[in-house]
Amino acid sequence: MARMKRTAAPAFLFVSVSLLVLSTADARLEQQPNPADRFEVSDVMVPMRDGKRLHTKIFTPRGQTGPLPIIFKRTPYGIEGSANAFSAYYKALAEEGYIFVHQDIRGKFGSEGDFVMQRPARQPGDTKSLDEGTDTYDTIDWLIKNVRNNNGRVGMLGVSYDGWTTIMGAIEPHPALKAISPQASPADMWMGDDFHHNGAFRLSYGFEYAAMMESGKDVQQFSFDRYDTFDWYLNLGPLKNVNEKYLHEKIPTWNDYVAHPDYDEFWKRQTMIPHLTSVKVPTLNVAGWWDQEDFYGPVRIYDELEKHDTQGINYLVVGPWNHGGWGRSIGDSLGAIPFGSNTAEYFREKIQAPFFAYYLKDKGKRDFPQAITFEAGANEWRRWDQWPPTRQTETRALMFGAREQLTLGEQGSGARDQGFDEYVSDPAHPVPYRQRPIQPTYFPGGSKWSTWLVEDQRFVDDRADVLSWETPPLTADVTIAGEVVAHLFASTTGTDADWIVKLIDVYPENNPSNWTLAGYQLMVSNEVFRGRYRTSFEKPAPIEPNKVLEYTWSLHTQNYTFKKDHRIMVQVQSTWFPIIDRNPQTFVPNIFQAAESAFKAATHRVYRTPQYPSRVDVPVVRGR
Repeated sequence: MARMKRTAAPAFLFVSVSLLVLSTADARLEQQPNPADRFEVSDVMVPMRDGKRLHTKIFTPRGQTGPLPIIFKRTPYGIEGSANAFSAYYKALAEEGYIFVHQDIRGKFGSEGDFVMQRPARQPGDTKSLDEGTDTYDTIDWLIKNVRNNNGRVGMLGVSYDGWTTIMGAIEPHPALKAISPQASPADMWMGDDFHHNGAFRLSYGFEYAAMMESGKDVQQFSFDRYDTFDWYLNLGPLKNVNEKYLHEKIPTWNDYVAHPDYDEFWKRQTMIPHLTSVKVPTLNVAGWWDQEDFYGPVRIYDELEKHDTQGINYLVVGPWNHGGWGRSIGDSLGAIPFGSNTAEYFREKIQAPFFAYYLKDKGKRDFPQAITFEAGANEWRRWDQWPPTRQTETRALMFGAREQLTLGEQGSGARDQGFDEYVSDPAHPVPYRQRPIQPTYFPGGSKWSTWLVEDQRFVDDRADVLSWETPPLTADVTIAGEVVAHLFASTTGTDADWIVKLIDVYPENNPSNWTLAGYQLMVSNEVFRGRYRTSFEKPAPIEPNKVLEYTWSLHTQNYTFKKDHRIMVQVQSTWFPIIDRNPQTFVPNIFQAAESAFKAATHRVYRTPQYPSRVDVPVVRGR
């Protein structure tokens, strides 16, 4: 489908957003004295090969005594507030000494040209097309030739969309690009990042982000008439009402959602994964265990690059952070969960800064393990010579049992029960994905969006449409490191269904060291799977009513310790609203065009028998 020209939606639908949302890691940082006290700041318009010019801000250290490398970031969120980065994200880098360059990408804020959301990479051998990689190449070429006193080396970094522009710049890298750190970069917007997860549409985020980014050259937030957006989205009705009532086909990305509900060539062109056929530049991939936007992407990029890493220069860091949390504050906690140390500062000072110093300045030692992960629960950093560390783990099964019992057994150990658990899933009464009220994603008055993944799950534990299984208190610590996989044997009276599985750490009811966490239910891993895609993501098919089928999907990679006296819980549900759109539970060709009459309640059964052993497989670290 040809993309429509970017035109502004009706003005009454939007209100301005004064800060750079989407947590580009320099958003909401502590203010510090004017960086002009430390840098000479210049604004330039850098020409691209097609004649368009991109707005670029250059920070050159005052008193610079010798050639310095360049740290380069490209963003769609505007660079006028980029000086805030020096208070935290860039602090250790600035103390080390670099020239910093920020750029508005094509079509946003001060840059010329047309903005295209996630502009696809050009095909190999195509020397005529433009993409984010060509704009990166042209900019680096200009910087090396025109920025005084640079040493001919450039490093790139950025979080989220800025992380995506970073990895895109390394597909066909300029020779001066010597190190990159794509952080929380999306990799595939249909399979597991911002807009879809395993075919399930991320409604609230997909709607609000598209409207925000494509309403003009700046960023503008959709104006809701309800404080609790749970009510707004539920009253919206079927997704076809979005264009009919609000957007009127003026937001190109929403139109793309509607036209491409399945994993077709449109989405496959947008992912950069097929282009990652070699590791051309040392790469530090960064992710957060509780990233509410892009956890799939950075791990997926690392995994793909690892297949081609013959030099050992592809690295992974995962910490106990939300989206971009390593770039701001100190990282000693997230929501109510403490981590016992300043994890974000540790990353910026002990990992990020040494990485760039080594590759851009030949400074320090190449003492970088394949992966560094923060093991929450134990609250310790771990160094691994591979990720996942399969040589150090064994797969164990959390088996679903009768009376809500969960058993940690050997892989392949069968269930002993002859039964199932069931619930009625009603699209008219969906399960909230976080505690209400659910403010808009980037609500300027404060939103809990950034910490919803660590919210106490007891707020849904007593719902009839949420199933739970729980172990007895653990007699010893259980540490997992690697991929968590759900195996659900289930049936439905409908012809389509969503399945959401959550792996949860249940804190002791008697928790005198921190009473705030007494009985707390912390999500460790979670993911949704849309049933229509059980045999093919490209060609959805209806579910045969009342037939037991196996659904297997990843709950993502994780490194976590369930402490002695804690319990392990697994929850299963079929709505997660409004982060995930409502499945009609009646098969229709395109849910974005479904009628109200298609949305029907259905009874779902989850089986736990020797023939149908529903479980969650976890990689348990040996000897710990």
